[in-house]
Amino acid sequence: MISHREKTLAALHARLSELSVTALRSEVLPERIPPAGLMILRDGNPGEAGVTLSPLTYHYQHRAELEVIVQSTTDRDALFDTLVAQIGAVIAADRTLQGICDWVEAEAPEPVDLAVEGAASLKAAIIPVVLHYAMADPLA
Repeated sequence: MISHREKTLAALHARLSELSVTALRSEVLPERIPPAGLMILRDGNPGEAGVTLSPLTYHYQHRAELEVIVQSTTDRDALFDTLVAQIGAVIAADRTLQGICDWVEAEAPEPVDLAVEGAASLKAAIIPVVLHYAMADPLA
């Protein structure tokens, strides 16, 4: 039996996998970044639940993290910006992940440039993605 939390994260990963960039889930950063870029979805933290009674329902604002990384010698900034815009468009196109959760919203990234010895530098950011959903049991 798959928990509602896992269904929600799997649905988000499936949506992100529609992009032309490699989308991993909870994987270790590979040694090489694909030319189109790389995204790694981290499960994050469901946080403290709000609770309503009758019926008993636990309301979460789950903060997952999406690591976004591009590597290029010429158009790194444009490549990064395009990828972030595509992520935003995919999330905006289906804010409920086909009814699995109540709402999905991404927060703005804080990009950093990282030098790599002997290779093109990286541009990376963590994009927090907030998943709003409710469950009848915090373990279900």
